[in-house]
Amino acid sequence: MATVTLRAEVTELLQELIRVDTTNPPGNETRAAELLRDYLEQHGVACELYARVPERANLVARIPGRGDGPRVLFLSHTDVVLADPAEWQLDPFGGELRDGEIWGRGALDMKGQVAAEAVAIASLAREGFEPSGDLIFAATADEEVGAGFGAQWLCEAHPDAVRADYCINEGSGDRVEFGGKAFYACSTAEKMSAPFRLRVHGRSGHASMPNIADNALVKAAPLIEELGAYRPERHLIPEVKALVQAVTGEEPRSAADALIRAREASPVLADMIEPLFSMTFTPTMVTASQKRNVVPAVCDVTVDSRLLPGQTPAEQQELVRALLGDGEYELEVLEAHGGTRSPLESPLWDAVESFVDRIEPGTRAVPVCVAGFTDSHWFRQAFGTVAYGFFPARAMDIEVVARLVHSADERVPVEDLELGVDWLRHAAQHLLGS
Repeated sequence: MATVTLRAEVTELLQELIRVDTTNPPGNETRAAELLRDYLEQHGVACELYARVPERANLVARIPGRGDGPRVLFLSHTDVVLADPAEWQLDPFGGELRDGEIWGRGALDMKGQVAAEAVAIASLAREGFEPSGDLIFAATADEEVGAGFGAQWLCEAHPDAVRADYCINEGSGDRVEFGGKAFYACSTAEKMSAPFRLRVHGRSGHASMPNIADNALVKAAPLIEELGAYRPERHLIPEVKALVQAVTGEEPRSAADALIRAREASPVLADMIEPLFSMTFTPTMVTASQKRNVVPAVCDVTVDSRLLPGQTPAEQQELVRALLGDGEYELEVLEAHGGTRSPLESPLWDAVESFVDRIEPGTRAVPVCVAGFTDSHWFRQAFGTVAYGFFPARAMDIEVVARLVHSADERVPVEDLELGVDWLRHAAQHLLGS
């Protein structure tokens, strides 16, 4: 009966959250934070709102620890990306339940996990759970844009509110099959997002007399081709090594060996790990002349670049300069976020493994490195937190999930929400129950 109640509870809370439009920008996450506060306080969970500006509040809730146990953080964000109603079958902010799935922007990314974390901590509080250390739930603002209103700001401005030894966040958890065997992926690391700008210089002139000018756009073209075609040296990182070994039963000797073994086991596995062997350069945006009849003197090329954990923007810039050679250009790093990892062996990993074994004996949890990045890195950097992205999901095919995130008709199976609540309760009891 309790399981049915939790299923209904998380369903209703997610529907309410979806109906609060927190599209970022502008965000307006305070409305979602207040909704969560009202829900949690009804169940005896102490809450605080922290806001850099009034309309963009972060909620932090807590069951205080009774001893000197570790601090465990359930982390999530309440903002969502834009949704065009014209592209959707249903209202993206309607939160409609249809055929066992809740539809709406944020159902997968990541209001579903927000709701599950809230229900998990509320249900534990109702049951009188007394954790050995603080159990914390943070529903933050501004993850989708990262303009300094959410997790980063909390870690800097209110560190004692969110300091944690272990953190459970988004990033992975899907059930996948490789080589006829089932696994649950848990993200333990992430690449660094380090986009840079390539600014190419020329000389302006009238487009009707191109020979007397020096077209920066034309000069940029071969540099763009060089960046797009380059394949940096491959490295075998610990997360990929452990993943391939778990799937194939053999430890790969090198990055090339790992890719071969992965491809033999599953083309999907090979596609998943290929971006995880090296930094990547992907030219995505070009800006040059603002008038059709003016030869541009400057051409700006934005290059999306992802670095392996441990690699630095300085290494990236050195590699790019060696690739492009001397010329009339400048390089500028636009940002550098992420690129952190947590150990593959920890009490939190033990919690993941024991949960996976409980729900589906014979399957295994496997580590993955996220090609993008999440808010986990702020906590790793600030506090040395062991942070994993794990929210188990098995009711919807992983390829369908990938197509729905940040896209039209986003939806989440209620079955997976219930599974998520079960996991979070298990993790809290495993880490804080003694």
